[in-house]
Amino acid sequence: MIYHYKTSGTCARNITLELDGNIIRKVEFDGGCAGNLAGISQLVAGMPAEHVIQRFRGTPCNHKRTSCPDQLSLALEAALNQAAADADKLKA
Repeated sequence: MIYHYKTSGTCARNITLELDGNIIRKVEFDGGCAGNLAGISQLVAGMPAEHVIQRFRGTPCNHKRTSCPDQLSLALEAALNQAAADADKLKA
């Protein structure tokens, strides 16, 4: 499943996720600190989304209450919720 997420409060404008069930296959950030976000994207590939959500949720960036890792956790949670809603629709 491919999921697009519009970020809020960060230099990165959007996050594109590719999930296989709950496993992260690919993450792409649009904008932000290119090297750091490329490293995060490589680091989380192959990991369960829940693990990344747990690790990254609430991570601040300087004086901001959010960060690109925090926004990634929100994007992953939204993608998992969307996948569950889609599965429920198929059952009905």
